Amino acid sequence: MDTSSVAGSAKGADGMAAAEAALTADQYLTFQLAGQDYGLPILSVQEIKGWEQPTRLPYSPAYVQGVINLRGAVVPIVDLRKRFGMGDIEYSPTTVVIVVKIDGPRGRVTAGIVVDAVCGVGNVAAKDMQAVPEMSAAIDSNFISGISTVEGKMLILLAIERLVSEALVEQSSADKVA
Repeated sequence: MDTSSVAGSAKGADGMAAAEAALTADQYLTFQLAGQDYGLPILSVQEIKGWEQPTRLPYSPAYVQGVINLRGAVVPIVDLRKRFGMGDIEYSPTTVVIVVKIDGPRGRVTAGIVVDAVCGVGNVAAKDMQAVPEMSAAIDSNFISGISTVEGKMLILLAIERLVSEALVEQSSADKVA
């Protein structure tokens, strides 16, 4: 019996299994905040822009940096570091705005989120996603859809619809109080 053909068949089966797993996996844009890797569904990403200073809106929460004009559309910008209580840093050349489109309570919404750096795109199979562990009431896991390990690194997967919707609803409430 030719063992090379058996080994070739095994490699072929492994390759087919890997290809099949990639097809059933969801893709996530991965990025960093304070050295931690995060991900959001790639299908919600409209584009990635370099950092530019937005126009600040009065009475908006500290994590809402302001708005930018994106090809005629006014787009609110949310700083995820501030939203997650991670504090300020000086923006660097790797600081970017990820522009996302989500279905919010008032229809389709476009918003930008400021992150430290974009890492790439990763595949996460549903079977590899774990629920957020119950820890304490002090930790708000509302904005996390799950946790996975990709290439040996822990990846926190964000529930971007919830995150952006709540940030903009809070901003809208602050605007009405003013």
